[in-house]
Amino acid sequence: MVPDHDHPALGASQSRLAVATGLLQGRVSEILKGTRTVTALEVFERIAAGLGMPDEARILLGLAPIHPAGLDHLGPSGRAELLAVYTSQQAAVGDIRTALRHAREVDILAVRGLGIIGLNDSLLRQAITSSGTREVRALLLDPDSPAAHRRAREIGESPESFISGVRLSVARLTELAEHTDVTVEVHLYDLLPTWRVISLDETMFVSAFGEDSEGHLSPMYKITTSAYSGALHRGFRRFVGELRRTARRIV
Repeated sequence: MVPDHDHPALGASQSRLAVATGLLQGRVSEILKGTRTVTALEVFERIAAGLGMPDEARILLGLAPIHPAGLDHLGPSGRAELLAVYTSQQAAVGDIRTALRHAREVDILAVRGLGIIGLNDSLLRQAITSSGTREVRALLLDPDSPAAHRRAREIGESPESFISGVRLSVARLTELAEHTDVTVEVHLYDLLPTWRVISLDETMFVSAFGEDSEGHLSPMYKITTSAYSGALHRGFRRFVGELRRTARRIV
């Protein structure tokens, strides 16, 4: 609400609007009374800028937001560790495979891992065998744990089908260890899955498991280490490392 100039405490005064828009105060008064109509987009822009309107109000006026979704509006320190946001894993495929080309170490935190590395056409498998990767460490959900049965119920699969997927992924990772020069470790954890992480050296691609949604369909975040000691990268590295330490290694 923009009141008249006698009640500036309720909003912006006519004099403030006049300064913000470069209009005469008399013209501002006519606009407020409804006897003059604003049609020029430039005037709306000046009003929004002069009043410091939030993006929600700018959008209602038909103006572009100052801080659109994404990271462009953040300063260097804000962007330091959070490099990109993707709508899903599919949207991040190009960046993941680019990062993999030069990665020496690959760490995976998943449930079954079939779509990441367990199948011939999975996200990383072919690229790992043809790249300079020397070490792969996978954390998968223990198929014999109560958490595996709970996760199967969450996504509407039978426990038998769900568990067989984990065992298939373990078998395929064992093959990778036996038939390539890549050092492979497979660890089984028994916690309810929350985070899904693909770590390529210092670059991490992080998404989450929902109660009724798969991790590869979740929004994904690209995170890396930085001179600003970012909390996200440090926290996820610590979480994955501790989960691996307490998990059961089977390969």
